[in-house]
This record gives sequence, structure tokens and C-alpha cells, in this order.
Amino acid sequence: MHEADGAFVIPNPWDAGSARLLANLGFKALATTSAGLAFSIGKRNSAAALTRGEVLANASAIVAATDLPVSADLENGFGASPEDCAETVRRAVETGLVGGSIEDASGDADDPIYAFDAAVERVRAAAEAAGKAPFLLTARSENFLWGRPDLADTIRRLQAFEEAGADVLYAPGLPDLQAIRTVCSSVSRPVNVVMGLQGPLFSVADLSHAGVKRISVGGSFARAALSGLKAAADEVMNAGTFSYSRAILGDSEATRLTTTRDEPHTFD
Repeated sequence: MHEADGAFVIPNPWDAGSARLLANLGFKALATTSAGLAFSIGKRNSAAALTRGEVLANASAIVAATDLPVSADLENGFGASPEDCAETVRRAVETGLVGGSIEDASGDADDPIYAFDAAVERVRAAAEAAGKAPFLLTARSENFLWGRPDLADTIRRLQAFEEAGADVLYAPGLPDLQAIRTVCSSVSRPVNVVMGLQGPLFSVADLSHAGVKRISVGGSFARAALSGLKAAADEVMNAGTFSYSRAILGDSEATRLTTTRDEPHTFD
């Protein structure tokens, strides 16, 4: 998929049911979302709140839910050292994942981005661990998400991550199509862009023409589901009515989309 012409969308389910729904709608690959997981279990989305075990257990459930290849949001590797990143990749491979991302955000509010050399060594260690398995490593430069809108430094980091062995490159939060084009033309590996978050929205065609290869949606599908839940609950709480039920999936359709064909369908 990364070698075909144009861009493709890799959506982000947060559990087995949402993974099956997306697979049944025709998507060809999936990626986990730490934000979606955090929403579903009532935790904040951060490496400090989500443990490596929780993230990989969630990924394992998504892997088992469909026959599609799954890549995982592996946060910052769940540790500062290169060996932490390598260990996370090794465990991800054992989980059945065929890809995953490592970011250069430190989780420290006072110093949110790892220093350049440390960030590169972390990616290098992850790439060496990934190189022993069929595993596509995505390296993320987080500058634009942490108040450091430095495009030159972001590109420098992505180029160094490519040199260190990353298969896919990713700089979430780029401000416009020109910045996206500049990133894509500055590296030779496929570039991932996230859509559905805050900021400008571009179509698949727009991003494909800019040179993007892969488009993810992060936690935005999970937030869309939460938006529907909140709207329904607000109506019941504040108006005492239930008109939301006229626009939702029927039970049989929901069951069809979230189960596999070999599972029995039962209705209460």
C-alpha cells in the first residue's frame, strides 16, 4: 500500500468492534489510537497515563478482530532510552502488529521534545529491533504539537530519522499544504499526515497531490462516536425525548458491521 500510486487512508479504531466495522466498510489496513483508547477507559492520553501493557493489550484485541494489517501508536516508546524504544518494538512484534510509530515527544512539559541526537538514537534502536521482523517503523517529529512550529528543525529530524532506518515519516500538526509539500519533497520515505483533528482540512486528493502517501485520523473517529453519544445523552437529559434513535444504526446493521461472518448473531 505504501508503494502504490496516490495516498491511502488508514483509519484508527479503538477496540475490536470499531476495528471490525472499519474492516467491513472496506478499509485495507488499520492503526490504533492512544487517544481513542484513553477515551474508552477514562484516562488521559499520555505515556504517563497509558502503560505499554495497556496499549499493547488493546492493539492485540484489534489485531485479533480482523485479518487486516495493524500498525500501532506506540507513544514515545514508553521510556527515554533507545533500549526502551527497542523493547517496545519487540513486544509490538510479539503482539502481531506489523507496524508502529515512535515519537520524539518526551512527556516532560518543561522540555517536551527530546534533544536531536537522543531522538535519532531512539529511532535507530527501534529500527534495529524492527528490522528483525516484518515491521514498518514510523518515526514522528512532534514539534508542531508542542508549541515549536519550526519547520526546518522538523525536516532535519525527519531526514535524520530516515537515515536512522525509519520506513515512514510523520510530523503531526503541519499548518498548511505548502508545509506538507515541503516535508514530502524533503524526504524519500512515505509521509503520513493526520486529518480530522484541529486545523485545516484537506481531501485525500489534496494530500495525494501534495505527495502524502498515508492518511490517518488519530482519535477523531473515537471523538465522532463520543459526539454522537453526548448528543443522545444531552437530548434525554435535557429534553426528555429520544429522537436520536431515528438516525442511528439499527441493531441488525450494527451487529453486521461489528462481528465477523462466522460468529452467531443473537438479539436480546
